[in-house]
Amino acid sequence: MASQVKWHCHGFGDFGVQQLYEALQLRDQVFVVEQRSIYGDLDGLDQHGWHLSGRDGSERLVAYARLLAPGVKYPDAVAIGRVVVAPDRRGGGLGRQLLQQAIRHCGQRYPGCAIMLSAQASLQHFYEEFGFVVQSEPYDDGGILHLDMRRHNACA
Repeated sequence: MASQVKWHCHGFGDFGVQQLYEALQLRDQVFVVEQRSIYGDLDGLDQHGWHLSGRDGSERLVAYARLLAPGVKYPDAVAIGRVVVAPDRRGGGLGRQLLQQAIRHCGQRYPGCAIMLSAQASLQHFYEEFGFVVQSEPYDDGGILHLDMRRHNACA
């Protein structure tokens, strides 16, 4: 199932209105509604980021992540955030494929730069599988415990 996904990474200005709506809708569906997290998803950083989308054979958005250049969120690292997989597509490896794609795109755009992310604490081991190391104590973010995690070489 995950192998049928087509990946595309583009800047904010390359979003079509429908594509932008679908990305925001998926983020809202999972982070706000499903996880019952009250937080400001529209944080003013989307306009400064790269947007990685995974679409199935029907062109439905099934996976998404936002990539931010060094200096936008973290002073010395690329940021991967808003990592999300559609609820009906979980459990088949799509999350792993999404993170692999995100790491690859970070390495292409920002060679040699470290990557940071704010991981939900329950997903710590998932991110550790990709070389991320915990950099902080757990903290509350929208009612969900998170950890800052860092991967030292985006190209590796």
